[in-house]
Amino acid sequence: MNFSTNKPKVYFKTFGCRTNVFDTQVMMSNLTDFEVTTDDKNADIVIINSCTVTNSADSTARGYINSLNKLPKKPRVIFTGCGVWTKGETLFNENKIDALFGHSEKEKINDLLKSEDRFFQAGDLEHIDETIVEEFIGKSRAFIKIQEGCDFRCSYCIIPYVRGDARSYSEDKILEQVQKLASNGFGEFILTGTNVGSYGKKQHTSLAKLLKKMSLIKGVRRIRMGSIEPIQIDDEFKEIINEPFMAKHLHIALQHTSKEMLKIMNRRNKVLSDLELFEFLRDNGYALGTDFIVGHPGETNQLWAEAMENLRKFPLTHIHAFTYSKRDGTPSAIMKDIVKGDIAKERYNELVSIIEEKNYQFRKNNTKNLEILIEQEKNGKYIGLDQFFNQIEVESEVDLVGDWIFLDDYKVRQDKNVAKFK
Repeated sequence: MNFSTNKPKVYFKTFGCRTNVFDTQVMMSNLTDFEVTTDDKNADIVIINSCTVTNSADSTARGYINSLNKLPKKPRVIFTGCGVWTKGETLFNENKIDALFGHSEKEKINDLLKSEDRFFQAGDLEHIDETIVEEFIGKSRAFIKIQEGCDFRCSYCIIPYVRGDARSYSEDKILEQVQKLASNGFGEFILTGTNVGSYGKKQHTSLAKLLKKMSLIKGVRRIRMGSIEPIQIDDEFKEIINEPFMAKHLHIALQHTSKEMLKIMNRRNKVLSDLELFEFLRDNGYALGTDFIVGHPGETNQLWAEAMENLRKFPLTHIHAFTYSKRDGTPSAIMKDIVKGDIAKERYNELVSIIEEKNYQFRKNNTKNLEILIEQEKNGKYIGLDQFFNQIEVESEVDLVGDWIFLDDYKVRQDKNVAKFK
């Protein structure tokens, strides 16, 4: 990446998921005639890498676009990301943005930005990037995008329609990517994508095979994964769960724990088999997280009570919970039996409270030493994540950012672990 004092300055505003974080790094890696700035007030060009998972995500991006009009020097505003396929045309026609390009065009960013004309290049939904990202600015962990798109069609989800069907990056490209980053000092890698567990489909390979090959690269110390589906944890995957390179944490998308609600959501997972899987992974020492949608249309009081009764049986430690938000263009958007906002909020709080207590008990009962990658310094304390994806706050007289440390002496608080490092 080039830094100078006389090139036009580009600021990247990234919304949404880890996949978008990686996509922004791909764009940065392809800039040769521009300089990246970390302050939009200094920018000649602002690139908005948008999320469109909910209607409110679109509104957030629009709000940010409007805020740019208040800057002392109004930048050129260019829109990309998933929102291209939902709100991009409207924003372009309203002259809210100066230009637009889709996922498949992001590697052409340098040439696109050199054009001073307005342009609308949505591209296609079949593209796979060729860029090798060699650095992650301001990160201690490296994100590796291994696939794009999703073949599932959950009732509430717009993502398959804005990122396309599932397709995998070539194994050689991924391993080259990991090798470059490992040689640049990265030791922890997070595999990301739209549907990570579908990796290898139609390529006669699999996620488990990729993980094994990654682990053989010098410098690779720990591998985490983004959200995967229960049905994607097959026998081959189970064979590697106790390998030393595997982080002792998996995020497995349940979305709900009511049989009827899973049917309404057009989900492929089943409550009883999900519970068996979670218990198996717990017995192998794993902390376990999940996604959970609260207040989806059709979620009656009876179904919610059933879901919470089932949830209490799951050995969960982490939760990515969110109240249902309508996404135009999905089957859920036209469903009846809408759950009122105040009820959804109460249910959300109940759910989060259950998992917070489960996480606290997990940390109290843990007997393993913590292996921690320190990611940042904040207010005089060093913050990192252990192998179980739990945050720890460390006091130290030496700079620990980017270091791996081992702890067997620490205090377990309700919200996090704390320790002193000597």
